[in-house]
Amino acid sequence: MKFFGDASAMADTRQRSLIDLRGVRKTFDVPSGRTTALVDIDLQIRLGERVAIVGRSGSGKTTLVNMLTGIDSPSQGVIEVAGAHLHGMSQEQLAVWRGRSVGIVFQFFHLLPTLTIAENVVLPMDFARYGRPTDRVRRAHELLEQLGIAEQAGKLPADLSGGQQQRAAIARALANDPPLIVADEPTGNLDSMTSDQVMTLLASLGRQGKTVVAVTHERDLGRFFDRIISLRDGRIESDSRRASAIA
Repeated sequence: MKFFGDASAMADTRQRSLIDLRGVRKTFDVPSGRTTALVDIDLQIRLGERVAIVGRSGSGKTTLVNMLTGIDSPSQGVIEVAGAHLHGMSQEQLAVWRGRSVGIVFQFFHLLPTLTIAENVVLPMDFARYGRPTDRVRRAHELLEQLGIAEQAGKLPADLSGGQQQRAAIARALANDPPLIVADEPTGNLDSMTSDQVMTLLASLGRQGKTVVAVTHERDLGRFFDRIISLRDGRIESDSRRASAIA
């Protein structure tokens, strides 16, 4: 399966870091006082790596990916992703950067219910003004075909199965050809067979030059990735690489 983007052109740059976090700490004010979600995180992820972030609920997984995508900002520390210094950007600048640099896949799909599947995929291209309008429609249909759901293009999300909706969400994440794909519990609403299919699909993007970071509480799904980062109480407990991974 081949996705948009020139993987061969990226091959010689795979050793450089696409993601660089240094001394990142995140605290939140809560009614009972202040709680720390991330503690002194130092993390580098290279272009083309397939990384699974695992850990129990409350370990800091979602907070960490919110840092990577610019959805949330650190209380202290430095965050550089895809050539941008996120900690120094305004919300408007972050929105523009996110639209061009990051594709996000959510647990609950977040497809707009009144738009067709193809229209959902076109939407981020419209926001980022990616290519010409006619090219956007063609690209949406090509992505849906590559993801095996071209026949669903004209349907509404409610007419699709959970696995088909997640494939549509992945197509939407790929729409602007971002270097980084972040998936937050992408299989939480799927059965085990469909979960394996979705994880295989996400992992395959690494071979096309994308950096894939997937958050999961299911450690066995880490077999689809070549690096597993385990969080515990807001700290990196372990960071291990696999000799081989599925896909």
